[in-house]
Amino acid sequence: MERNVTAVDLQAKAEALAKEGVVGITVAWVDNNGITRSRTVPVEELPSVAERGVGVTTLFAVFDSHDGITFGHPGLSTPSGDVRLVPVADRLVRLAGQPAFAWAPGRQVAADGSAWPYDQRGVLERQVERAAGLGLEFRAGYEMEFHLSRTEPGAAEVLSGPAYGPRVLLDVDGFAAQLLRDLRDNGVRVNQFHAEYGPAQFELSIAAADPLTAADQQVLARQTIHAAADAHGLRASFAPLVTTEGVGNGWHLHTSLSRDGVNLLSGGAEPYGMTAEGAAYLAGLLRDLPAVTAVTAPSVPSLHRLRPGYFSSAFTFWGVENREAALRFVPATDLLGASHANVELKPSDASANPYLALGVVIASGLAGIADGLTLPEPVQEDPSSWSAEQRDRRNIHRLPTTPEEQRKALLGNDRVRATLGEELLGAFAAVRAADQAWAEGKTIQDVVAAHLWRY
Repeated sequence: MERNVTAVDLQAKAEALAKEGVVGITVAWVDNNGITRSRTVPVEELPSVAERGVGVTTLFAVFDSHDGITFGHPGLSTPSGDVRLVPVADRLVRLAGQPAFAWAPGRQVAADGSAWPYDQRGVLERQVERAAGLGLEFRAGYEMEFHLSRTEPGAAEVLSGPAYGPRVLLDVDGFAAQLLRDLRDNGVRVNQFHAEYGPAQFELSIAAADPLTAADQQVLARQTIHAAADAHGLRASFAPLVTTEGVGNGWHLHTSLSRDGVNLLSGGAEPYGMTAEGAAYLAGLLRDLPAVTAVTAPSVPSLHRLRPGYFSSAFTFWGVENREAALRFVPATDLLGASHANVELKPSDASANPYLALGVVIASGLAGIADGLTLPEPVQEDPSSWSAEQRDRRNIHRLPTTPEEQRKALLGNDRVRATLGEELLGAFAAVRAADQAWAEGKTIQDVVAAHLWRY
């Protein structure tokens, strides 16, 4: 967990980093499109910046996916205003793949240092505090899928091969070796790394941690992957879709919750070993799924990625180890132990802000517990093969497929609205509307191509 870092600590840290050859500190945050933004300051300014921050425009809250600025949100409808970006100093790390720089996640605060309602990290901080007040602790981990391309003009693509095969990794052996070293040195614990199903697609699984650490490390992992790829003449894309025909890139979000150190998704009398609270947590996610996915898979390409038959999830249901399920329950086993039980949210991708995504997941799950929800029977098949009548009988519906449906689901859910807060919700909705307006009249191929290198 985070701790307070004194000015003396920071001065000593800045001096030590300078002696190691670090010249700059990159402070990063993620906007409402899932795009990382940053400021870099000289290393000797670390103590001052940690206390006072560095100025950034309020309008980053209403940047769209294409760096357009929408003035459609009344709270940020003029070019006036400034906030302070303050590094979370306890998370400072020297970048193994960029040794002249160190990195830290940032908080956005008002000019007087008070909380700013548009700060996305603050949304997650509040939900973690709320859970702690209820005696609950969360763990979260990410599976991050991405595509690799070569950067040299006219160079052949990264070779494809048998899905999940070592032959594919052999083609990027130097990149893979550096990536694992750099992630280790950057303090990002990795469960596994492999070639994925799609051509030139790879997946990295980050070990579970507390929610704030998980979100911070997801952002740091992106930076690490991009740097390692660049060092080997490669370019990484986390975009939800790389082509319109193939599988897309998901950033599957795994969560679990515990009370007094006991995982509530195992060891209980409910089906598949869940406790009543654990089942209610999952039921809360299921109830709010359309609104949750409007935050966890919010972009126009996201909507096209969530197609039946692509293991990306298209319908509102849960299943046990069912990879078509939007909510895939992973039960505990004798081999892996009780702590292994978790819920995987599959409709999640790089266009989501990780702090907002985790924040709404926790909030919806907590609401399920508060309301004492119970789970319907799990679905172990692919409902896309069923008739509409069969799906209706099981209360299974398609997730939003258009920006209009997505907006209606988001704005119509009071629990998700309250989690984001009216100010941030307004900015988020304005950004989504700007993206929708940008995409109008364009082919899906053009939309996918325009997002490819945003992530």
